[in-house]
Amino acid sequence: MLSELETILALDEALFSFINQDLANPFLDTIMPYWREKTTWIPLYIIILAFAFLKFSWKKSTLFVILLVSTVGIADQISSQWIKKSVERIRPCNDQAMQEELHLLVSCGSGYSFTSSHATNHFAVALFIAFSLFSDKKIWRALLFFWATTIALGQVYVGVHYPLDIIVGALLGLSIGWGMLNLFRYLSKYEMLQQ
Repeated sequence: MLSELETILALDEALFSFINQDLANPFLDTIMPYWREKTTWIPLYIIILAFAFLKFSWKKSTLFVILLVSTVGIADQISSQWIKKSVERIRPCNDQAMQEELHLLVSCGSGYSFTSSHATNHFAVALFIAFSLFSDKKIWRALLFFWATTIALGQVYVGVHYPLDIIVGALLGLSIGWGMLNLFRYLSKYEMLQQ
């Protein structure tokens, strides 16, 4: 009889196969390698920074940028350096048992799989921006979480992460983003940062 962990991992692999192989199609094969690439989103980051300086005072905008950069740094450090190196889960694209049917669209890399740093970083950023910059705009908040979700799923689609990697990465990112958002809100109360 399978243990609970073995059952979870078996379900994880089955879901990976569904997303990576069963959902494969020429359109997503073309889009996803670019969609999940951080350089693709440089124009979006520039627009967000510009909007922050339009919405907030100069000092508050500077605080926003510092904490946004810190959010990415903390998320990436915890995921890439602490968790991945502690858990040491092999990526599906490096797992010999997965090679026969793997639909790999990008370079696999030699790093570990759990947790997905893409998921951790993008969900941390999405939450921080959604509730600091767009706290009064539900549509923008929804779009930010859709963006983070599709980038995370893209990691599974291209063959470099299991679904469990992105689920736990997303939860970790949301926690980090929430903590940094609360720090932003706390520091923003100081009169010198008000508009």
